[in-house]
Amino acid sequence: MKRNLDIVKKRKNQVKTEKKWDYNKVFELFPNLELLQNSLGKNLSGGEQQMLTIARTLMGNPELLILDEPSEGLAPLIARDVINLVLRLKEKYGLSILIVEQFSPKVLNYADRCYVMDMGRIVFSGRSGELKGNKKLQKELLGV
Repeated sequence: MKRNLDIVKKRKNQVKTEKKWDYNKVFELFPNLELLQNSLGKNLSGGEQQMLTIARTLMGNPELLILDEPSEGLAPLIARDVINLVLRLKEKYGLSILIVEQFSPKVLNYADRCYVMDMGRIVFSGRSGELKGNKKLQKELLGV
């Protein structure tokens, strides 16, 4: 698993920036990965693989983290843990994050802005609190 993190670290064309993420910082955020650092990525559970993917991305010191349905296919408790870890990245480290996700109240609680798409078109764009606080709008746009 640690080799997966090294791959990003060894890129030749990587922009020279102040190193923000290293093993210690990644393992602080994902303590389970530290325990599994000698395992192969293919032997990790779905949630652990999702954490590894995020950790590998962080090793590249991104300015923006883009996640496409990070909780898809995960057990509800594991999905919650992954979303909580992503939200910690925003809160603790100030990382900008774009999450594409099926309607998730947990994500909506922490998002600054929300976009709802239907058939490839944006049908709502606004502050997350506007959607969260409007049950009629949620029912109209999200069917909840």
